[in-house]
Amino acid sequence: MYEKAFIPYRGYFSSPFSRWQGSLANENAITLSAATAKRWLAEKKIDPGIFDYLVFGKTIGQPCTFYASPWAAAMMGAERTSAVHISQACSTSTTCINMAAISIEAGNYTKAFCLMADRTSNGPHTVWPNPAGPGGQVISEDWVMDHFGKDPWGGTAMIQTAENVVKKAGNISKEQCDEVALKRYEQYMEGLQNDREFQKRYMFPIEFRISKKETGVLESDEGIAPTSKEGLARLKPVIPDGVHTFGSQTHPADGNCGVIVTTREQAKEYSADKNIEIQVISYGYSRAPKAHMSMAPAPAAKMALEKAGLGIQDIAVIKTHNPFAANDIYMANEFGIDVMTFNNYGSPLVFGHPQGPTAGRCIIEMIEELVLRGGGYGLFTGCAAGDTGAALIVKVSA
Repeated sequence: MYEKAFIPYRGYFSSPFSRWQGSLANENAITLSAATAKRWLAEKKIDPGIFDYLVFGKTIGQPCTFYASPWAAAMMGAERTSAVHISQACSTSTTCINMAAISIEAGNYTKAFCLMADRTSNGPHTVWPNPAGPGGQVISEDWVMDHFGKDPWGGTAMIQTAENVVKKAGNISKEQCDEVALKRYEQYMEGLQNDREFQKRYMFPIEFRISKKETGVLESDEGIAPTSKEGLARLKPVIPDGVHTFGSQTHPADGNCGVIVTTREQAKEYSADKNIEIQVISYGYSRAPKAHMSMAPAPAAKMALEKAGLGIQDIAVIKTHNPFAANDIYMANEFGIDVMTFNNYGSPLVFGHPQGPTAGRCIIEMIEELVLRGGGYGLFTGCAAGDTGAALIVKVSA
C-alpha cells in the first residue's frame, strides 16, 4: 500500500480516441502526444520544467522511437527532464502510473509526468536481414496485425484467448456477450449527455495535420459504432462456435493521455480544487494460464485489493480494460458482482484500444466518477498481451 503518491485533481487529460485509419492515422504518436501535453500544460499554466521525471508509455514503433522518452520530454518543454520508455501492451498506463508512484514513495523524485500514447494506424513493418534464409529472404513483421493475430508464446490470436476463457468458464453465451456490449454502449452514451458534460471534465482536444497547409482539431471520439440489440443479434461470431462478434470486441484506435503523479503537498498546489484529494493506494499484477488473457484482470484486481486491505465491497467505482465482453463477465463471476454495474460512462469495448493510453483514460474516467459520487475507492483492472493483467486502486476524498 502506498502512502505518499497523489494525483492533483484535474492534473490529467485524455485526448479523444480515433478509430484507426481515421484523423490521427498519419501522426507520429510521440510528437503528437508531446504537442498535446505542451498545450495542456500551457492552458493549466504549469511550467513543464517542474517535472523531475517523465514516464513515457508507448507500445507501437514510431519514427525515431529509439529516442521516444527524452525526445517527448524535450518537445513538451521539459528539456532538462530525464525520462524512461515503458511498453507493456495495454497495461502500459497502469505500469507508468505505478512506476511514478513507487519513485514518489521512495523519494527518488517529487514530481513526475506520465505521458502515454500510441498509434495503431499505419503500424510499422519491420524487416531483418536473414543471409541464411532461402535466397537470402528477409524476416519481416507487421507490428500491429501480426501481434493481434498471434502471441508467439500462446500461439493464438487475441480473440482466441477470450474464446478459451469462455470454454473454460462454461457459462458464457453469445447472448450474454451481446447484452454486455449493449450495456457498455449505453453507458458510454451517458457520458455524451448534456453536450458531453462528463467527457469535457477530462478530455482535451487534439490538433492534427490534414495537409501541409491545413490542420484540424479532434474534440470528441471518432469512429464509435452505433449499437443496438437487434444489430448485435444479427452479427455472427468471428470464430466458428465462438461467442464474440465484431460488436462484442473492441477496435484499434489512436490517442494519448497524461497524468501528474506527485507528493500530497504538490498535488494540492496543482489541483483544480484543493478540497479534492486523489491518492494512489495499491497496484496488482497477474499472469493467466497460457492463451487465457481474459482471465488476467480478476487476479490482478485481487492482488491490488489485498495489498490495500480492501474487499470488493469497499470499491465504489470499477473500470476495466475489456477488449472482449467475456472479460467483464468472467471478472463479475469471480467477484460475485453484477456485470452491469461497472464501467459507467464508457470503456475500451466502445471507445477503442490505442494500447498505451487505454488504461490511462479508464483511470481518469474512474477518478471523475468518484468525484461525482463524493469520493471513495476506485479499482481499475485490465488484461494485456501475453496473458498478463494489471490493476490500480485510487482513493478520492472530496
